[in-house]
Amino acid sequence: MTAQTRSSVAFDSVTVGDIVAERAVTLTRDSLVRYAGASGDFNPIHYRDDIAAEVGLPGVIAHGMLTMGLAVQPVSDWAGDPAAVSDYQVKFTRPVVVDPVSGADVSIAAKVGALDEDAREARIDLTVTFDGATVLGKAQVRVRLA
Repeated sequence: MTAQTRSSVAFDSVTVGDIVAERAVTLTRDSLVRYAGASGDFNPIHYRDDIAAEVGLPGVIAHGMLTMGLAVQPVSDWAGDPAAVSDYQVKFTRPVVVDPVSGADVSIAAKVGALDEDAREARIDLTVTFDGATVLGKAQVRVRLA
């Protein structure tokens, strides 16, 4: 049997509907270059406007996995231990277009969507928006609580 890491957050201290984290993140073209280097994803739609336009995109877009990773970070910080996250799933619904000058401001809100008393887990529902539109659909994180 493998030991499961639990958050330092007490299960009894949260209720459905609690906002557990909110954060705004600005993505820049520099962010995309750094992520490409770290991930090995050098698809030119993430750094060349002409290629992005050629494939019908409204501009250079952020890597979906970068957006997904940024979105779960506030929950991981709240939990106090990233290993307490037992599951994380999203659907990519809209691209995040990163302007070469101003970047892209992404907003993240994390709310308790459900509690499983038997498993002592919270389902955290994420709302991730860019330019007023949701960019990650059905973004849900399961966190094992103390």
